[in-house]
Amino acid sequence: MPYLKLTDDAAELYLGTEGVELDEANPENRFQQAWLEQVTGLIDEAIAARKPLIVSATGKFFSNGLDTDYVFANAGALPAYLDSVHQLYAKVLTVPAPVIVAVNGHAFGAGAMLALCADHRVMRSDRGFFSLPEAALNMPFTRGMAALVRTRMPDASATEAMLTSRRYGGADAVAAGIVDEAVAADALLERARDVARERASLVGDNQAAIKRGLRLPLLEDLNTPTPVTLL
Repeated sequence: MPYLKLTDDAAELYLGTEGVELDEANPENRFQQAWLEQVTGLIDEAIAARKPLIVSATGKFFSNGLDTDYVFANAGALPAYLDSVHQLYAKVLTVPAPVIVAVNGHAFGAGAMLALCADHRVMRSDRGFFSLPEAALNMPFTRGMAALVRTRMPDASATEAMLTSRRYGGADAVAAGIVDEAVAADALLERARDVARERASLVGDNQAAIKRGLRLPLLEDLNTPTPVTLL
């Protein structure tokens, strides 16, 4: 399960399990209900620490997105489940501190969208893809998810990513404006920590106020309940 490390420079949130490269309970860091609750609680702890927030993971995946086993087995609960995912995005988008994501592996679907919520995105250059596979899987985007992609990526890249399910490696993701930079795996976390140190003086309530103003239409879309007619 996810865990938080507090250092002098940042609060580092890891989406995987501490000391484990392959978590048998959730090897792909999918958005299981318990996982969502724990990540939300750890973000609250990070906010209380008043430090920049770094989000990364362990193992092969940053996150493979929605818990599809739960989705297919609980169609009636799907709107509430998706609303909880939206609330996680809204929380990350309004953290009163700089948020830096270090994409250590595959970021697919809802996991890729979580990465888009960060203020600065660093991706591993040698392995791992960013992809929105919904078109290939014949799945729709919710209103909030579509708004998130549309406002956090350049229009041409959002159109390509959403309509073709293209997989972007690190260099391609930089070229498409999806991430800010791509670095070697052994430099990934240190680069994220560098950005955290550079922006440490910005931590505070004013950061959240600016983010809410900047992202108000997106937050309104994320806070719109998911209709039962989505699927």
